[in-house]
Amino acid sequence: MPDGVLGIVAMASIIALSLSGCARDGGGQGGDSGASPGITDTSITLGVTTPLSGPTAGPGTCTVAGLAAYFGAVNAAGGVEFGDGKTRTVEIKSYDDAYDPQKSLSNFQQMMSDGVFAVTSGLGTPTNRAFREAAISQEVPQVLVMTGDPLFSDREESPWQLGFVPIYQNEGAAFGELLAESQGEHKVAILSQNDDYGKGYVEGFKEAIEGADNITVVGELTYEATDTSVDAQLTQLAATGADVFFNAMSITPLVISSLQKAQQIGWKPSWFLPSNTSSPTAILEPGGATAYPGIYSVSFSKTPQSPAFAQDEDVVKFLADLKEYGNYPDMPAFPHCMWSYMVGATLEEAFKNMDEPNRDSFMTALRDIKGLQAPLMLEGTAVDTTVDGQPAVSTVLVQKYNGRGYDTAESFG
Repeated sequence: MPDGVLGIVAMASIIALSLSGCARDGGGQGGDSGASPGITDTSITLGVTTPLSGPTAGPGTCTVAGLAAYFGAVNAAGGVEFGDGKTRTVEIKSYDDAYDPQKSLSNFQQMMSDGVFAVTSGLGTPTNRAFREAAISQEVPQVLVMTGDPLFSDREESPWQLGFVPIYQNEGAAFGELLAESQGEHKVAILSQNDDYGKGYVEGFKEAIEGADNITVVGELTYEATDTSVDAQLTQLAATGADVFFNAMSITPLVISSLQKAQQIGWKPSWFLPSNTSSPTAILEPGGATAYPGIYSVSFSKTPQSPAFAQDEDVVKFLADLKEYGNYPDMPAFPHCMWSYMVGATLEEAFKNMDEPNRDSFMTALRDIKGLQAPLMLEGTAVDTTVDGQPAVSTVLVQKYNGRGYDTAESFG
């Protein structure tokens, strides 16, 4: 974890204190009876509950850093001109939930006391689910959050929510389609997290390979998100002789240890990893991923570590903003840094089209974004919030690890 984490938390605490003071003075209403809490004539306040400690602190920290980087640069340039003609700065308050649903719910309640306009960017399906009903009840936007749970993009079930990253089924299906189109015969072993996260990935994958004569699923096991080891499952799956391992796993230390364990027992299949646990530097390098014939994942964002993007204009600006405003001086170890930067661009687009300083107007504007090429997005992907049942980003490209970053995979093998 970068040293900047403590700085982010400290900064957020300072902001929280100053802005909650404004709210007690009535500043949260902006002096306008039609305004929602958390927005004034000069500022808007967003909240992020995400893991800043514990095993998922690495990606969790990124969900704050990328957002802070984007709006730090925007604020330095003068702020955002909203649809009502007023220019506002965007303030970010972050809260550590340590990937604990109870802490996440408590954080949401604290946000309401602190005068937050909307909740955004935070990582985790169980943690976002923990306060979803409360957000609906209080009509508070919980949007562009980092979960692939389809529930958050179902407008009837979740009227005040919207996911940002592709739903789990989309990611699993993308890899399944690539594998089904390959010429060779493949035996597939599956290990998935025993919750909606894992089930979604497997569902999408199986639907994509249905009817493919060249693919046989030879083993399928699950693990619990609280497990500290999956050695027994790996040993059992290795015995199947599978040449492809579909590993729907969200816990960073378990992915690393799985990559290492499979090598120790002499099992070297091609791997599929979800986008949120496929970091080149934080996961693949310590896991010794180059020992395998191929590590595949899916993506919709440019990878700063990849030599192909070293001079990319978006990447250069992003890294500079991340260091200066996100208090994150290192090369991003997780894609969530890039994703939350894109969230910032998506939110700015919605702000520009808000014609009233309230949550209803914001949700209307947010659900009307189509074809937005946010910074860092790969060619062929875009933000589209207009499709019910789909998150802001629903298109992904399958990529293959090249030892440093990723290249788009035109075919399997």
